[in-house]
This record gives sequence, structure tokens and C-alpha cells, in this order.
Amino acid sequence: MKRVFALLPIAFTLACQPAFAGPVAEFDAAFDGMYASYRVALFATNSGNAEKSAAAMAGMEQQWQGLLASYGQTPPPQYEDDTLWPDMTAEVSKTLAKAQDEVTSGDLAASHLTLEAVRESFSALHARNGIERFSDRMNAYHAEMEHVLELDLTVLDAAAMQRVLEHAVVLDYLAQDIAVLPPAGTEGDAEYNSLSSAMLASVDALLTAARAADEAAVKAAIGGLKVPYSKLFLKFG
Repeated sequence: MKRVFALLPIAFTLACQPAFAGPVAEFDAAFDGMYASYRVALFATNSGNAEKSAAAMAGMEQQWQGLLASYGQTPPPQYEDDTLWPDMTAEVSKTLAKAQDEVTSGDLAASHLTLEAVRESFSALHARNGIERFSDRMNAYHAEMEHVLELDLTVLDAAAMQRVLEHAVVLDYLAQDIAVLPPAGTEGDAEYNSLSSAMLASVDALLTAARAADEAAVKAAIGGLKVPYSKLFLKFG
């Protein structure tokens, strides 16, 4: 219920600004296209396939340059007061150039890590302008998931199991936050429903195992977190 009330001021604001509806939506559509290419590049560089990585980086660069051509000097209405817009676009361009150089030299692992910084730049852009998009909720989940994947599971005594449970509760909250506000256009989408349900099920498995202090189940559940998230992220995130 809190989520619904929190959205009311936003809905009212948008309803009172019809002149901005076009430019805002146009930028969002262009950004979403570029971000989809970014996700492909992120996955390709993580796959170890040099040919796919080179093609993905070329696609990402083309989309990004198209976005800059339209909005580099004149940001869309939702970001027109953002004094850091020029710095953000310059930083993303610099990061992409570095990632491209690393792909060219064959260092795909380094390129993947470099590309991770791009979504942080976009998340920061949204946060300082009071905007939250589906990608931001996916990124928040990803950050917490990485903490879980880095946990030392060598000795799962009572204290360690409590830490797992605490992380599982946070991860479950973030997963539910994703579920309650799906991306636009996915209502009734069978693929989205399947992928999001799989991610939610993976979190539920971890939460159930942690509550039961079942060591084997906890290890299996943690091992099962990444793939469901990755599939949802690649297609919709």
C-alpha cells in the first residue's frame, strides 16, 4: 500500500505536465534501446567469446553515440536541471572506450568489470534526479546478490547462518520490490512472468533454507541465485 501512495505524487505531476510527456517518453525509449545493447555487451564480455564481445561492444557504442547525438548537449526534460549531465555522459563515453580497448586486446574479463561501472553511472543519474526505473531495482538486487555470492560458506555455524539469513531477508525484500513494479509493456507477457517467477523462487529457496538452518540447502540455494537473475536482467533488466 505504501508503494501505491508513494506513486500518487508522481502520477499527479506527470498528469499536470502534458507538454513533457512526449520528450520524456522519447528519451526513455531511446535510453531503453541503448540499455538493452549495454546488457548484451555485459553478458558477451562475461562469456569469454571474443567475436560476440566485439559485436556487442560495436552495437552498444552505436546506440550510445545515437543517444549523445540527440541529447548530449540538450538533456531531456527530466534531466534538464542535472548539472552533472555533461560529466555523466563524458564518464560513460570514457568507460565505453576503455572497455572497447580491453575487448580489442582480448582482455574480456577486464572489459566486463569496466562495463559494470556504466550502470552505476546511470543509477546515480536516476537517484540524484528522484527517478526510479526497473533497471535501478534490478541493480539494487544485483548488488545484494553479489554480497551473498561472496559469503564464506566453509563453516556455516550459527553466526554464519544468521548472516546468511539476514542477507536472504534483504534479497527477498529487493526481489519483491522488483516484482511489485514490472517494466512497462510486460503485463501478460509469458516470458517475463516465467523469468521473474524463477528469480523469486530462487530467493524463496534461500530464505527457506536459511530459516531452517539447512547447510546443504543454503549452499544449493546460493548456487542457484545467479542464473535466474541473469536471464531476467538480460531480457528485461
